[in-house]
Amino acid sequence: MSTELAKNYNPADFEQRIYRQWLEQGAFTPDSEQEGSYSIVIPPPNVTGVLHMGHGLNGVLQDILIRYERMQGKDTLWLPGTDHAGIATQHVVEKRLHKEGKTRRDLGREAFLRKTWEVKEEHHATISEQFRSLGASVDWSRERFTMDEGLSRAVREVFVSLYEEGLIYRGKYLVNWCPSCTTALADDEVEHEEENGGLYELFYPFVEKDLSLTLSTKQLDGGEETRTLGGIVVATTRPETLFGDQAVAVHPDDPRYIDLIGKQVRLPLSGRTIPIIADKFCDMAFGSGAVKITPAHDPNDYQVAERHGLVLLNILHPDGTLNAEVPEPFCRQSCREARKMVLAALKEEGLLLKSQNHRHQVGHCYRCSGVIEPYLSEQWFVKMQPLAKPALAALEREEIRFYPARWSNTYRHWMNNIRDWCISRQLWWGHRIPAWHCASCGQISVSREDLGCCPDCGSSDIRQDEDVLDTWFSSWLWPFSTLGWPEDTADMRRFYPTNTLVTAYDIIFFWVARMVMAGLHFTGRVPFRDIYITPLVRDKQGRKMSKSLGNGIDPLDVIARYGADAMKFTISYLSAQGRDLPLDMDSFKLGSRFCNKIWNAVRFLLLNVDTDALPSPGEVEGLSYEVADLWIWERFDVTVRAVEQGRAAYRFDDMSRACYEFFWNDFCDWYVEVAKLRLGRSGSEASAEKSAAGAKLIEILEAGLRLLHPFVSFLTEELYACLPAAYRNKSLIDAPYPRPYDTDTGETEARYAATKEQLQHFARLQELVTSVRTLRSEFCLPPSEKIAIAYEPGVCDSGFASFFAGQSEWVETLCTAQVLVETGDRPRAGAIGNALQEGEVLLFVRDFIDVEKEKGRLAKLIAQEEKLVRSVEGKLGNARFLERAPAELVAQEKQKLDDYRISLKRNQAFLKQL
Repeated sequence: MSTELAKNYNPADFEQRIYRQWLEQGAFTPDSEQEGSYSIVIPPPNVTGVLHMGHGLNGVLQDILIRYERMQGKDTLWLPGTDHAGIATQHVVEKRLHKEGKTRRDLGREAFLRKTWEVKEEHHATISEQFRSLGASVDWSRERFTMDEGLSRAVREVFVSLYEEGLIYRGKYLVNWCPSCTTALADDEVEHEEENGGLYELFYPFVEKDLSLTLSTKQLDGGEETRTLGGIVVATTRPETLFGDQAVAVHPDDPRYIDLIGKQVRLPLSGRTIPIIADKFCDMAFGSGAVKITPAHDPNDYQVAERHGLVLLNILHPDGTLNAEVPEPFCRQSCREARKMVLAALKEEGLLLKSQNHRHQVGHCYRCSGVIEPYLSEQWFVKMQPLAKPALAALEREEIRFYPARWSNTYRHWMNNIRDWCISRQLWWGHRIPAWHCASCGQISVSREDLGCCPDCGSSDIRQDEDVLDTWFSSWLWPFSTLGWPEDTADMRRFYPTNTLVTAYDIIFFWVARMVMAGLHFTGRVPFRDIYITPLVRDKQGRKMSKSLGNGIDPLDVIARYGADAMKFTISYLSAQGRDLPLDMDSFKLGSRFCNKIWNAVRFLLLNVDTDALPSPGEVEGLSYEVADLWIWERFDVTVRAVEQGRAAYRFDDMSRACYEFFWNDFCDWYVEVAKLRLGRSGSEASAEKSAAGAKLIEILEAGLRLLHPFVSFLTEELYACLPAAYRNKSLIDAPYPRPYDTDTGETEARYAATKEQLQHFARLQELVTSVRTLRSEFCLPPSEKIAIAYEPGVCDSGFASFFAGQSEWVETLCTAQVLVETGDRPRAGAIGNALQEGEVLLFVRDFIDVEKEKGRLAKLIAQEEKLVRSVEGKLGNARFLERAPAELVAQEKQKLDDYRISLKRNQAFLKQL
């Protein structure tokens, strides 16, 4: 008895039911008895975030990979987890406290951390449910969190090991400081944006009254103006930092200032005196050639200060306001307010010589977008160059490979220009630095275990470092810490190194490169082989999706409207390697239509195939395969090979398109149409043919569902269960993926026994049918009217004419036509013909059209096309156009001309025939 599916495809009816079914059967859990393995660790989303379309894209592509490899018979692990996201999570909790009129200081560290763990659990439940809605086949039993017990132990082991190796050190250096988050940031956590600002020329008077400086400046009329000054002019974009100036620097070879080197100037608004120094850092051509040196608040000035032994004077509080080193009324002001006040005071004293608009790069925090301040602070650092060298060598040895390959240049550039990593953060949420400070002897002790007393002097007056580690310090261990490292676990032996990393381009610096460094240093092996960089999701206008623009798409909204499979297929179909992915909500109609097509095709077959009368699968192999059967299996084999090639190159769009073309065009539009003829036969003699046709249909459908499963997982699992039990596995997720037919074994399966000639004939038959359908449409022939058609072979016919005659019944069904097999010398009056590869197909249309009206239509169309041909010929005959136009445009015009000429010739032939 055939199974009857619901009339309409409704993914909400079964998607979550099937996901629960997969979980109950443990379908996502690795099976250690299998030989090969394949593993992916999920890029852990921030625990306080919600999944956006970028996560949806990433999750979809990973799920396709893991399902494909699972069906290849490999022991697969897709390991899920979340990141504690130190700055972001603490920011969320502090915002909640702010609404209550409280700060974290009001709660104290322990109470604040308890509150943060509660928020983490709340958000984690949401993220977990979102991944389940996507259909992610992750092994939930192995889920990890960057602050769980195992990962915390790994973090401490790495910190202590690097400290013992001399690769972690503590010191007072200039760091990137976020006044809003009140924490240090690494260089690659600063996002630089161009902003409007000002460039100001300030006057610093000489201390010595009789000292003067003569400068000449170019005038608009080409002459020169000479000015004598009792001081030196400096240009700056940040006048409020002048209170931290320790010198004015000039180039040692600048003839204007050679006699002034070593002299003193008076700092405006302050009264301090500072020296004029010589340093090659200065650009003689920029501004006056003299620059103020503020070593505690500018990285370049910091290096100058190191070379000249200048004092480092910090003038900022951690919240970005000016501190007590700054005189009244400027202290305690924000930088923005202090700038206004300083400029007003300088102008009043005649020390502001010039101000002008100026666009320049300004650093912003990658988390809160606040302006970054260079800030002198004591922090913990990792020496990166010793770690980067082997990680770069791994790329050159092709131990790791980027897809697309161009991203290897980004990785290489960053590794060659790497700087030490500031890993301490002034937060409470995160891995607390395992270092203890002794108040008695002043020693700092780093330990794998918590300390109760100082190892050096035995004093119990010790305290643990207040800072926590940068979030990325736990994330860079993710591929092996999640598998149980530093223990020698079964998972480490089985699944490390992992196979593939799927991630976004913007964290190649933050995460990818660091994982390679950590993996090599602590395990001796790279953490993954292949690195697939996903496209960037944009809206249809090409803009990056963001909250501020309001153009984001929530994956759950897509699933609610179209289903998870529709979203998954659309994303994979459109994910062209190396290109951005433009999406809006209507984009997902593509996947929805395809899912509908699959549902309706299977529903039709199950309604029209008597599954109780089917021969056993073993008996199907002995059936006689007609040319259409042989053709569909050949197309299936081509598709499997295309998917295999796409998978090897991480071309998800190629994989999806191959599946789409096979199921929609080859299977539904051609093979099912052939099958309808067989299934529609009546009478006792037809029962065997109907049974055989049904068996062949179910056989190829079962293989087709296995082919499609990684791309539309819920739908194919639901439909697979409706197939006769004898023709399928217990569940689709455990079924083997189709493999290309092996022609080297010396054995030929009956379904793959098509000859080259048969396949060519079938392709020409498709060409003929398509041509007839096109002509029917062009001449507006009523779709219900059966029209006479004939095929006239050409001089070099290779046997297609006889093949066509043998398939006439099928052609008549597909074309709604009556095939005239023997044409002989029959007059062609009333027929229109269309040239094919080896002959011509004729349609006898006179009785179905108004001949005179049709001749008039064609004559008008021919006149238009002749005009178009002349127009393009004229353009291509214009030497000036050919010289000036881009090659691409010229090629387009040539293609246009070819198309117009072909259409013109065709319509002229039709008119002559009528």
